[in-house]
Amino acid sequence: MFPRVGLKLQNRFFSRAERVFRPLRQPGSLVQRSCGICVESRPSVPALTTSYAHGTSSRSLRHSTIGEALLQSVERCPDREALVFLEEGIRKTFAEFLHDVDQTAAGLLALGLQRGDRLGMWGPNIYEWLLYQFATAKAGIILVSVNPAYQVSEVEYALRKVECNAVVCPTAFKTQQYVEMLRKICPEIDSCTPGDLKSAKLPHLRSVIVTDSRHPGMFHVDDVRQAAGSEHTRLLQDLQRKLCVDDPINIQFTSGTTGMPKGATLSHHNIINNVCIFGVRMGYTWKPKVRICLPVPMYHCFGSVGGGMSMAVICLYDGVLLHPYRCTFIYGTPTMYVDMLSHYTPTKYDLSSVEGGIMAGAPCPPEVVREVISKMGIKQITLGYGTTENSPVTFCGDPLDNEERKVETVGYIMDHVEAKVVNPSTGVIVPLGKTGELMIRGHCVMLGYWNDEDKTRECISPDGWYKTGDIASLDGYSYCRIEGRIKDMIIRGGENIYPAEIEQFLHTHPKVMDAQIAHFKIPRYVIFVDRYPLTVSGKVQKYKLSEQAEKLLGL
Repeated sequence: MFPRVGLKLQNRFFSRAERVFRPLRQPGSLVQRSCGICVESRPSVPALTTSYAHGTSSRSLRHSTIGEALLQSVERCPDREALVFLEEGIRKTFAEFLHDVDQTAAGLLALGLQRGDRLGMWGPNIYEWLLYQFATAKAGIILVSVNPAYQVSEVEYALRKVECNAVVCPTAFKTQQYVEMLRKICPEIDSCTPGDLKSAKLPHLRSVIVTDSRHPGMFHVDDVRQAAGSEHTRLLQDLQRKLCVDDPINIQFTSGTTGMPKGATLSHHNIINNVCIFGVRMGYTWKPKVRICLPVPMYHCFGSVGGGMSMAVICLYDGVLLHPYRCTFIYGTPTMYVDMLSHYTPTKYDLSSVEGGIMAGAPCPPEVVREVISKMGIKQITLGYGTTENSPVTFCGDPLDNEERKVETVGYIMDHVEAKVVNPSTGVIVPLGKTGELMIRGHCVMLGYWNDEDKTRECISPDGWYKTGDIASLDGYSYCRIEGRIKDMIIRGGENIYPAEIEQFLHTHPKVMDAQIAHFKIPRYVIFVDRYPLTVSGKVQKYKLSEQAEKLLGL
C-alpha cells in the first residue's frame, strides 16, 4: 500500500506529537532556538528570523474519526439545514443526512465490503458524492476520489492502481458516459450478478453502484440503502469502536498536470484537523450564519475537504448557488472567478449577502483578486495554499487581511504546521525573504502514495518533511509568497524565470497588447490559443501545452 516513511529515525518510531514538534536542526548546526509564531489571530509581530515557521496555538488537535465528528455536529444542530442540491431537488437537515449515511454505510457492509476496502466515487457534484464520502468513512472503507473527466484508459489506470472493490457513478453527465465506459473496461458486467463481477482488467472490482437508473449486473443506490438488516446495523455500531483516527480513509489522486496521477492517501486525522483549523481561520466557528456556494469539484481536496467536510464537521450550511439563495461564502479556483467576473453585472446578480470567499487550487493572479474585490464586492476574499498531499491547506490568509497581503501572498502558516524554505540542492534553510523549495511537516502530511513506495520516499524525507516542489519565500510574519513550480522554472542567461510571474504580469492589461518585461524574461515564442487544456479543478495542464507548442513549432 504505502510505506510509513518519516516515522523511523535512529531505530525507533516516533509518535505523531514527536514528529510534529521535534526541534529543527540545520545540517551541521546546533539546535535552533524556537521559530514558532502564534497563529490564533493574525500575526502582529514579525517573529521569524529565518525561513522556518511553526504555527503555534493553544487550540488542541482534534482526536476524532469522521463518523464521530458528524455525530457530534448532529447532536448540536439536528434540525438545521445542512445541504441543498438544487438540480436534484434535495434538501437535508443534519439529522436527515446522518440517517442516510448510517443506512448507506450498513448497506455497504451488507454488500460484503469490509474495513480497508476501496470504493471509487466517479462523477460530478451530486448528493451521492457527499453521502458516500461519509458513509464509507463510517464503515471504515477508503473512498477513492476519481476525476469525473477521466476517459476509459484513465479510469482503468486509477481503479487498478488502488485495487478498487466497488465503484459508484451516475449513468452519464453531459458528454461523459460513465456506465458505458465501465462496460468497455469490464464487458463481463452485463452477464454477472450484481456484486459478483469478475473482471479480467480489474480483478478486484466486485460491485458497480449506479446513482440514477438501473443496469444489468449493477446495483442501484436504492439497493444499497435497502440491503442492510439488523445484523449489519449492529456490525456498523461495533465497528465504530474499532476505527482509528490514523486509518487511511481517502485516496485523492493528484491532478496530473505534470504526468501520471498518484494516489495521495489521507487519514481521519489529516482531514478532520485540516477542516477544523481552516474553519477557525475563516471565522466559520463564530459567525451566526455561514452558507457556502460550492462550485469546485468534490473529487478535488478543495471541494471534498474544504467544502463538504466543513459542512458536517463545523455544522455549516452547504449551498450551491450564490443568487438567489443568499450564500455568504463562495469557493473557487482562479479560472472560476475569471468566469464569474465575465458574467457578473450588478443589475442582474445581487451578491450583497456574500461576505467572503476562498480562491485556491492554482496560482492566483493579483489582478483577478483585485477585480473580485472591486467589481464583485467580495471584500473578504481569502487566498489559500496547499497540496493534495497535505490534506490540503497549509497556508491561508485572514479574511480581514489588507489588499497587499491578499494579492501578493497565500496567507500565513496554519496551526500546528511546520514550514521551511530550503535551497533545493543542499537542503539548507535560506535566509528570510529568499526563495527556495517549500517543505511542510505536521499533522497534515499524507500517509503516503498508495501502492507507490518509491514516489512516497521521493517526496517525504526520513524525518517527515514533505517536499512541495513549489518555489516560495516567507516573511517575518510567516506570510508566504509562491513564485512557481521547480519543474516549471526556466533558466535563461543564468537567470531563473518562473512562468507564474510572467502570467501574473500579463493579467494586468485587458488586451495584453504590450508588456515591459526584463529582456531575459521576454518569451522567444508567443502562441495564441483558443483555450487551455485544463484539469477539472481548473489547473492548466502545462505538460500538454508544452507538447502542443513543440509540435506546432517543430522543436
